[in-house]
Amino acid sequence: MTAAGIGGPMAPGQSVALAAWLCFVGEVGAEIRQGLPAMLARAGIVLHGMPSPPSGFGLMVFGASDSTVLDHLRSASRNATVLAIATAAEVGATCAAPMLWDILHSGAADVLVWPCMPADASQVSARLARWQAVQALADSPRVRDLLVGNSPVWRALVRQVVEVATFTDASVLIHGESGTGKELIARLIHELSPHARGTEMVVVDCTTISAELSGSEFFGHERGAFTGAALARDGAFALAHGGTLFLDEIGELPAPLQAQMLRVIQEHKYKRVGSNIWQHTDFRLVCATNRDLDAGMANGSFRSDLYYRIAGWTCRTPPLRERRADILPLAEHFLARAQARREPGSAPPGLDPAVREYLLARAYPGNVRDLRRVAERLLHRHAGPGPITVGDVPADEWPAAGSVRVDWRDAGFGGAIRHALELGVGLREIGQAATDAAVQIAIDLEGQNLHRAACRLGVTDRALQLRRASREALR
Repeated sequence: MTAAGIGGPMAPGQSVALAAWLCFVGEVGAEIRQGLPAMLARAGIVLHGMPSPPSGFGLMVFGASDSTVLDHLRSASRNATVLAIATAAEVGATCAAPMLWDILHSGAADVLVWPCMPADASQVSARLARWQAVQALADSPRVRDLLVGNSPVWRALVRQVVEVATFTDASVLIHGESGTGKELIARLIHELSPHARGTEMVVVDCTTISAELSGSEFFGHERGAFTGAALARDGAFALAHGGTLFLDEIGELPAPLQAQMLRVIQEHKYKRVGSNIWQHTDFRLVCATNRDLDAGMANGSFRSDLYYRIAGWTCRTPPLRERRADILPLAEHFLARAQARREPGSAPPGLDPAVREYLLARAYPGNVRDLRRVAERLLHRHAGPGPITVGDVPADEWPAAGSVRVDWRDAGFGGAIRHALELGVGLREIGQAATDAAVQIAIDLEGQNLHRAACRLGVTDRALQLRRASREALR
């Protein structure tokens, strides 16, 4: 594998410089190998050598897709967004479509098939511009302060949310367990929606809607429309005009109301209760549910025609047990917020190692909301300087004696090994892959500091350097 690096001027009218690393894997034709850097430079894409380990945005160019290419993609895409460019014509053939899916499953963000050089680099520049804009927003304080977490599954979700919120006006359906941050994601979508700036997000909790008043709650009513309607009233559809309507727990809507909502969601037209005049409303719809709407459609409790109107784009908020790497960052975030309320301007206390272990080992049936409650209880009991200690843990939160053991070998770990064995991967290769992953993660956790990474891994600096060098030589 070789890397190319060359700088070039930005394209006319391009406000943000596009930057990426470029590498070639295996046999690539001379026309593309020699002409691609210059073509990318003319498009205003600043090229640099692939960093070690790979990060940022990159282009990986190869001939036919094989196991070597897929291995390189898996390695490069751990911490980088990679655009794969296949130069063998057979990769793009209809009969070879599974190859393209294999490339995506190996970590590529997208795949271009170039049997010969294109006229320009517009395909590449458009993708890089979109990905860089999404990443810049995902990394911005306004997003990171709202959606806290650095686990891969959480950051991938945040990038998806940022992209759909900023570059589309699609309706969004968020599903996930209670306490996983569905309303926070809805608020981020509202804040990033270009057409919703300066407006408030209208929130309707569908679990509190009574059958008798549901029409008025959503559609509004005219004066005298029913007993007690002394004045005309706007409903949620009118209040959300020009902004975002968030329907929380939409799976709880009764069937008659589901039918009434079809037209307004499809055509953005509705009538107030007691009126014959059609009203127009323009809003972005975001819905959330902790119910299985697929099962609801199967048993008839949720209308399929409503589902397809609300699910222009769907996302799943992972439970905390699937993002355990975020437990301590979230706990520290909640401690800082609670401390700011209690003593503005003061720094929050740290966490004693035993408390950190306790938080990591604890189950969170209420997910992030449960963790926030625990963190705030710890702070309420803490007094004086120094970190929060085990004595600050309320007695009713104590684990059973001898039960605090962090089981890092979770279902995901076992599932990955099972998948490897089903594919015929041997014990040596599984062990090597686990070791490589541990080395890379340790280096990432220590900010690329090899000495601290070696200490975390329990090996010498030289052993870590030799291992990295041997793996690089195999690339």
